[in-house]
Amino acid sequence: MAKITKQEALDYHLGNRPGKLEVVPTKPYTTQRDLSLAYSPGVADPCLEIERNPKDVYKYTAKGNLVAVISNGTAVLGLGDIGPEASKPVMEGKGLLFKIFSDIDVFDIELDTKDIDKFVETVKIMSPTFGGINLEDIKAPECFEIENRLKAELKMPIMHDDQHGTAIISAAGLINALELSNKKIEEVTIVINGAGAASIACTRLLVSMGLKVENVVMLDSKGVIRKDRENLTPTKQEFATSRDLHTIEDAMKGTDIFFGLSVADILDQDMVRSMAKDCIVFAMANPNPEISYDEAMAAREDIIMATGRSDYPNQVNNVLGFPFIFRGALDVKATTINEEMKIAAVKALARLTKENVPEDVTKAYNVVNLTFGKKYIIPKPLDHRLITTIAPAVAKAAMESGVAQEPITDWDEYKLQLQKRMGYENNLIRAIRSKARQEKMRIVFAESNNFKMLKAAQEVLSENIAQPVLLGNKEVIMKTVNEFSLDVSGMEIIDIRSPHERGRRERYGEIYWKKRQRKGLTKIEAFERMFERNHFAAMMVETGEVDAMISGISSKYREVIKPALRIVGKRKDVLSISGMYIMMTKKGPYFFSDTTVNLNPTAEILACNARLTAEEVRKFNVEPVMAMVSYSNFGSIADSEGAKRVRKAVEILHKTNPEMIVDGEIQVNFALESQTRDKMFPFSKLKGHDVNTLIFPNLSSGNISYKLLQKLGGSQVIGPILTGLKKPIHVVPINCSVREIVNMATIAAVDAQNYKRRAIS
Repeated sequence: MAKITKQEALDYHLGNRPGKLEVVPTKPYTTQRDLSLAYSPGVADPCLEIERNPKDVYKYTAKGNLVAVISNGTAVLGLGDIGPEASKPVMEGKGLLFKIFSDIDVFDIELDTKDIDKFVETVKIMSPTFGGINLEDIKAPECFEIENRLKAELKMPIMHDDQHGTAIISAAGLINALELSNKKIEEVTIVINGAGAASIACTRLLVSMGLKVENVVMLDSKGVIRKDRENLTPTKQEFATSRDLHTIEDAMKGTDIFFGLSVADILDQDMVRSMAKDCIVFAMANPNPEISYDEAMAAREDIIMATGRSDYPNQVNNVLGFPFIFRGALDVKATTINEEMKIAAVKALARLTKENVPEDVTKAYNVVNLTFGKKYIIPKPLDHRLITTIAPAVAKAAMESGVAQEPITDWDEYKLQLQKRMGYENNLIRAIRSKARQEKMRIVFAESNNFKMLKAAQEVLSENIAQPVLLGNKEVIMKTVNEFSLDVSGMEIIDIRSPHERGRRERYGEIYWKKRQRKGLTKIEAFERMFERNHFAAMMVETGEVDAMISGISSKYREVIKPALRIVGKRKDVLSISGMYIMMTKKGPYFFSDTTVNLNPTAEILACNARLTAEEVRKFNVEPVMAMVSYSNFGSIADSEGAKRVRKAVEILHKTNPEMIVDGEIQVNFALESQTRDKMFPFSKLKGHDVNTLIFPNLSSGNISYKLLQKLGGSQVIGPILTGLKKPIHVVPINCSVREIVNMATIAAVDAQNYKRRAIS
């Protein structure tokens, strides 16, 4: 990451509006009636309901999703005691992280006091406002007493993130590092450099997970904390050692683990070399660690290294924990955040690291692939799975430990609600994926030399969507698999140029020649085509050796379409195949067709396209409401040839398919603005319906429209979905994402199921 300058930081915080947070209304407020409901007289009714039943405060106010981020500015980041006003940018930043990572609202509160009694009393007085309290940047040892007293006197989630956040994330990383090192937490020795709030919390959490206190050596600025030292605070006494160690050099010899929560450059390479075999170094001082990543890695090859920095592997970042811990605690109205909930978060984080990492995460960090290993022992902060992994684990632990006031009964629904909060939910794909899993179909990935195709095939198999068959050069495939630590076990690999495939090539060539011998294809040409991946894959579909085909990531569209049409062919009941895109918008899914195939379709082909599109839309459990769009509204431009074709297509559909909700020709703005449309054109079959499907008059308009909505409107796009072929063959866009390939494979699997049912019937 490029260095951030002082001016850039100041400009960011000044911006168009000073600060990083604002209050946004969640209810309508544009009319006098709205304001009367929001305040007087309407507000009196919820007030009286809460008076009768205080728990209704969670029902009628934002309390249940509101956390106070509270500090007195005595230990701000690496800046020290800079005061409450100077701490406010940090507290606002914390509020921003709560919101963007877990949809929790925050009021930041800066208290101008260093008196523990005043601090505690002030927070207690304000506590009815909030659902939870995040203590922040309060110096030790005062932070320990403040947290302990508030947890004892208030029945709500309370956490000092500087202590427990670092402890939870580092513990998760340590669990995985120990697994990779083949060591057990009960047997290892550890050096903790630093005796502040984070150090104490880290050590306590590790002890609760099995680390033996006698195997801990803790150091502060005076050296090893020994039992014979005078004037030790109670927290330091807790981890004082009786071993004959005095300096960090002494402590490091033979130790398994180093946890640094102190100052930069306290370690050197010789100290690292003196550690035990397969050593673990967590140098977490910020912004500069106790030893630089490069120096530590150069010191020895068997090291596992983590830091607090984002520009090196294994960043110990508190944002991996606190948003999701509070999310889970708030959602069950927990009366505290206890040790069981923290350990649940640790284990959930450690587990997540071992799961297949989605492409959008790897893209965010500019890496091709991430797999569990020495350079990936902690999840990445931008992994959208964190909320659905950690929050449920914390909520479940709260329930099991008896501190949840509102237990969750349906965990699948809870995870779905978490996804909706963050805008990750896609009901459409979820429904089609559920269908795909009902019967596992075989799908050939025709371009398996490509990394994205292989990664998508891995996800398709691991998510139980379908059974991938890999088509490509086996040597190239295995080289890619090894280079990026992919897993293709359980998948058949077919190398079409291999001598082992000669018999199949000849059989396919014979079938292809018989199909095309009266259409200009010679026998030699037919056999040569079987060395080409899209022809070979299409023939696998035609012969029933696989159920569907995916290609296109490194092929031109026509290079896939032509073999599909020549080998599989279009259905007898259609005039032409067509291409449809699904546009995932904030208002829900919209279906666009034809966007990829027919340049200037006739009225008959337009009508056929509408029928095929309606059939496809229903596969997603959506009833199509279709507008045949044009630049004319129901004959308003009577002499236009383009409008006439659309008008004729509608006439055909109204006659042949009267049950379909379809009409036109109509301009797209009227098609989508139902109130205006129904008022101006009350005769339309679209009246009373919201249009969800647009049939475009030609390829140009359809293609331009979906690309505009994708780029300017920020819509997620699924497609193109080919409709009208006898058997399922789908083409993904060149250089598309892994997720797009997985989505298309899901659709192909369901298409294959439908084809199989039609064939049986």
